[in-house]
Amino acid sequence: MKHICCLLLLSLVSPLSLADRIKDLASVAGVRSNQLVGYGLVVGLDGTGDQTNQTPFTTQSFLSMMKQFGVTVPEGERVTLKNVAAVAIHAELPPFAKPGQTIDVTVSSLGNANSLRGGSLLMAPLKGVDGNIYALAQGNLVVGGFGAEGADGSRITVNVPVAGRIPSGAIVEREVPSNFNSGQPLVFHLKRSDFTTAKRVADVINTTLGPGVARPMDSTSVEVDAPINPSQRVSYLSMLENLEVTPGEEAAKVIINSRTGTIVVGKHVKVDPVAVTHGNLTVTVSESVEVSQPNGLAAGTTAVVPDSQVSIEEEDNPMFKFAPGPSLEDIVRAVNNVGAAPGDLMAILEALKQSGALKAELVVI
Repeated sequence: MKHICCLLLLSLVSPLSLADRIKDLASVAGVRSNQLVGYGLVVGLDGTGDQTNQTPFTTQSFLSMMKQFGVTVPEGERVTLKNVAAVAIHAELPPFAKPGQTIDVTVSSLGNANSLRGGSLLMAPLKGVDGNIYALAQGNLVVGGFGAEGADGSRITVNVPVAGRIPSGAIVEREVPSNFNSGQPLVFHLKRSDFTTAKRVADVINTTLGPGVARPMDSTSVEVDAPINPSQRVSYLSMLENLEVTPGEEAAKVIINSRTGTIVVGKHVKVDPVAVTHGNLTVTVSESVEVSQPNGLAAGTTAVVPDSQVSIEEEDNPMFKFAPGPSLEDIVRAVNNVGAAPGDLMAILEALKQSGALKAELVVI
């Protein structure tokens, strides 16, 4: 199994360099989604709502809603709700979303409701970071989880029953202003900053449209001259985003996930000449108890005598040597030969980095 893991490592991190479309490498400045958030009530639950004696904000929200419909609850009257839950609502407003279009919303319980299954969200406004209302949400929830509880207090829960979604559950009411049609040059922002990739994007555009049309601004942004007419800008951008570019290769990195034991070694990782040995020392202490009893009629008392046994085992791992500037294949082969597990490989890589022999950035996530 150890050998299989390391060999898979080689196949994952040494892909061929292929050309990608600009739309896969970069986004257009100003063309972005916006986050919306809101608060509301889910009703129609089968006794699985908030316990209102522990969540007073649910009762306050319910009374406020009833007052808007002309229903007034006498002061001092105790209101007990079992079928209502206070929820947080969030959604993502896509770029150029127009009033009347619909978006999906996610609903999550704020109180101590046991389940939102079967509930319906009453109309709730969704606001942006500027405080304006951009959409109104309402509808029946789709909940993937469920729970069951017995009379003796035993219970079972599958997935998460206190969160759900409403497909097309919000109607857009306000459009987010955009400067896309301002007549200014278009700017592509690379999803992964790289000077080589930025230069190659500009070169491909200039080769297609003529010199000076595109200008790399830094390792992330490429500015491109564009038509002023909105319809022409759309056609122009459609053509640009489908141009293919060979991105620059990543810097040499070794990625270690300390929680899962996953290790990814980049293509350009090199190691200076160095010798490595790695072994584990195991100390085992076992305790047993023996009874000491005097012989025959001799004077003395029976005593309990502890008996301790200590054994030491050490793995006999040979030392292995990296030749000058080994490739990724050489590193994987050397580790396979010594039989190092992923945990051992982490320790070896960290020691190589500290010694200065590992010519790569060591990233622990």
